[in-house]
Amino acid sequence: HNTIVTARAGKDLVSSLTSGLLTIGDRFGGALDESARQFSSAYDKGKTPLEFVNEMRNSHKYIQGIGHRVKSLNNPDMRVSALADFAKANFPATPLFNYARQVEKITTSKKPNLILNVDGCIATLFVDLLYQTGSFSIEEARDLIDIGCFERAICSWQEHRFLLDTILIRRD
Repeated sequence: HNTIVTARAGKDLVSSLTSGLLTIGDRFGGALDESARQFSSAYDKGKTPLEFVNEMRNSHKYIQGIGHRVKSLNNPDMRVSALADFAKANFPATPLFNYARQVEKITTSKKPNLILNVDGCIATLFVDLLYQTGSFSIEEARDLIDIGCFERAICSWQEHRFLLDTILIRRD
């Protein structure tokens, strides 16, 4: 959004790009790493989804990857549906994603927009890939989760998307 506003204001390409990238954070477009940490930590410790939700509520913390301003049970995010379908057809197993879906059932019983959002979906599926493909040991996978590799992997894609937004606006 900020990239588009900056480009429409007539700023140069670099200014438009950086305004978009600098707004990515845990509350907007950047919940992948923390979502991966929160869900995988709870799952690895054997916490039930209800225990995880209650622990987060009692510590007054948001569950990263849960909740959306516009999307809800009644207006689902089709990106999450598409990713879920793809994972079901192509991943060896999705235990963390399934866990996150169980968390979603609990949170949406409180409020219909507390859905598993696209960041939570991508994060849990990334972790499932690390754990389930056999390409990484559990220790290697946990190290990648701890250092926050997911945002870095997605940032390049977001940068290209922001550049395209800017170019299209400048063209008009």
